[in-house]
Amino acid sequence: MITTRLRTLRDHIRWAVSRFHEEDLYFGHGTDNAWDEARQLVLGGLHLPYEMADAYLDCRLEDEELVRVQHLLKRRIKDRVPAAYLLGEAWFCGMAFIVDERVLVPRSPIAELIEERFAPWLAGEPQRILDLCTGSGCIGIACAEVFPEAEVVLADLSFEALEVANQNIERHLHDDRVYTVQGDGFAGLPGQRFDLIVSNPPYVDAQDFADMPPEYQHEPALGLACGDDGLNLVRRLLAESADHLSEKGLLIVEVGNSQVHVEALYPEVDFAWLTFQNGGHGVFMLSAEQCRAHQALFASRV
Repeated sequence: MITTRLRTLRDHIRWAVSRFHEEDLYFGHGTDNAWDEARQLVLGGLHLPYEMADAYLDCRLEDEELVRVQHLLKRRIKDRVPAAYLLGEAWFCGMAFIVDERVLVPRSPIAELIEERFAPWLAGEPQRILDLCTGSGCIGIACAEVFPEAEVVLADLSFEALEVANQNIERHLHDDRVYTVQGDGFAGLPGQRFDLIVSNPPYVDAQDFADMPPEYQHEPALGLACGDDGLNLVRRLLAESADHLSEKGLLIVEVGNSQVHVEALYPEVDFAWLTFQNGGHGVFMLSAEQCRAHQALFASRV
């Protein structure tokens, strides 16, 4: 139970940090430490900006505000619900996205590539972009933001995820050139080609999935686990990507810890493994030419 002596924003943040450590919570959904998580939850729960000056942290809460903040903290501690789900919002590429338990919490290092407009690898302005396994739509919508002339398709197997993605399309006013398609992999996109295909598919292998902290159990398993080596879907994407890339198109795929499985499965392929200033790993890039050259190899290992 939260003591009634907690009255200010600072009181609640300090108390939450102590309890988060005591309960050994896991931080991997937008923050990596107890202080940032507590600040995000307390301030976000009261619709206050995270960057608010520290002087305001000594403001006392009204009774109804106490009830709301303490309810959020209790759920974070007792139920291990990620803060983004409790707040219904997550930030990606400097943009706020609606999220709930129908989609993964946005956290991909691909954000860094988007902010850099995929330089220096992308040749010119892409006319058509595909965000495959889109979830909340954050990757594709952020791409639409930095490439204002591009048509962007958000594709996912999950109808529920696409409901969230459509909310985010509307929220960011991109419904004139961003739209959703339901289908398994490329199945909903027959004959369509793209200058840039970006995918953060399910890629967690069976061992990693079994070892995940409780916070991840609130996320849809469909967006995380994908077979013993995590590559059930990635194998299919590689086999079919050449048929959906324009002549000079790029394929960028996040596979996280399953990078080791990709390298073991395709030792003949010269994947470009991208590096990140802000942390993250396991993202590869292939050109359309490489995808065409290795198409038979990829097909043989599906």
